[in-house]
Amino acid sequence: MSVLYWILLSTLVGAVLSVAAAAAIAYRASQADVSRLISYAVGALLGAAFLEILPHAVETAPSIHQLSATVLGGILLFFMLEKFVLWRHCHVESCEAHDHYAEARDHGRTGMMILVGDTFHNFVDGILIAAAFMTDIQLGIVTTIAIIAHEIPQEVGDFVILLHSGFSRTRALAFNLLSSVATLVGGLLAYFALQSLQSLVPPLLGLAAASMIYIAVADLIPGLHKRPEIGATAEQVALIALGVGSIALVGFVVSGFFEH
Repeated sequence: MSVLYWILLSTLVGAVLSVAAAAAIAYRASQADVSRLISYAVGALLGAAFLEILPHAVETAPSIHQLSATVLGGILLFFMLEKFVLWRHCHVESCEAHDHYAEARDHGRTGMMILVGDTFHNFVDGILIAAAFMTDIQLGIVTTIAIIAHEIPQEVGDFVILLHSGFSRTRALAFNLLSSVATLVGGLLAYFALQSLQSLVPPLLGLAAASMIYIAVADLIPGLHKRPEIGATAEQVALIALGVGSIALVGFVVSGFFEH
């Protein structure tokens, strides 16, 4: 398959799968189930960043120092974006961003703010997926899996807030699917733009790694500290290890498949 086909398939299937899975979980699963998903997502994100994306970025970057500066700048950039609620990764109803906008019923304004932020986030995810596939098919697949892993618990949080903001279940699902189309748009635009700007691929890989590290460390792990019991901690560590192991296994299987 061509790189363009891989990008189309991954962004489309990834977007639909994450929204559909999140809707099913939001309607039926308990908060404990969402917490387990978050622990697994931490491992998947960190595994993808450190085992796949950064090694490929190092191989293709003209300067390790420039790449390191890109990762550092990306972490600071995502911090600033999150402060302006453009890049938000709340995974439960009771978090700072949600509380700030949901002090009272606002007849849908909170829901629309979430959708705007999520659309921007999805657009950036599409760009990062395209950059990964244009570097290596294996890297693209692993990046897509890691993004889906963290999108599902995030979308669960989105559904909860949309429902509490006055959206019906059908309307919340429709708007989330529409927002997810931005992943496809971002992937397509990045593919055609990067055809003539290959020098931008290593910095984009650095930004992809920065986004995954920031999401895992700044947004997801603090929530896990709310359950300090030994049993909960052991479960979280096991699920994080499972996430890392899943990425390592996928990378191994996919690399073997493409070598043959």
